[in-house]
Amino acid sequence: MKSILIKELNSFFSSPIGYLVIGVYLVINGLFLWVFKGEFNILHAGFADLNSYFFLAPWIFIFLIPAITMRSFSEEINTGTIEILKTKPLTNWEIILGKYLGALILVILAILPTLIYAYSVYQLGNPVGNIEFGTTFGSFVGLLFLASAYTAIGVFSSTISKNQIVSFIIAVIISFFLFYGFEAISTLNLVGNFDFALKSFGMSEHFNSISKGVIDTRDLIYFISVTSIFLIFTHFRIQHEK
Repeated sequence: MKSILIKELNSFFSSPIGYLVIGVYLVINGLFLWVFKGEFNILHAGFADLNSYFFLAPWIFIFLIPAITMRSFSEEINTGTIEILKTKPLTNWEIILGKYLGALILVILAILPTLIYAYSVYQLGNPVGNIEFGTTFGSFVGLLFLASAYTAIGVFSSTISKNQIVSFIIAVIISFFLFYGFEAISTLNLVGNFDFALKSFGMSEHFNSISKGVIDTRDLIYFISVTSIFLIFTHFRIQHEK
């Protein structure tokens, strides 16, 4: 697994991909949070918090993470190198986890610089230090779990098609539906009393719950389950790939 992980990280940072992903994430967030006037601008919000950032980040990741993962297996399948990988002294799980962790580490590296946003808000608060540490910490934890689920979805989607663009689109659709789809359907009042339960199937509900600063084991189990399910789907696809 270590060899696959190193190979993935090298492929990201030996080309512009890794730097571009981190740069795009930071630039988009930076512009909306600190430059553009509007409801997301922290300086104009009048509150010492990062709610705008934690609202934007999941939506940016819906597109950014599939862009990272779309080549994970689709490229291997398209070029036929997946067969070479299978002949190496590596299990399918080691290959999958190596690629998954490589993509996830890149996402984490994109998130890390945004910790300076918390420090900035801490300094800009009146009085200095007027920031809710519990919700901020919880939101960062929730963002990491959300990113891990998106990454698993993206890696799975890359096994569905040899075409990277198709894999990208599939990952975006699945991620969007799991993040917001159940919540949107629950607002239509189609299933009566089951609407609240339906909403709890969505990642948005659990991300918002963690963002309140109370890390509930039910929310953690949910994200771990979603991640595990899509990694299992990936294993099934790789095992039956001919």
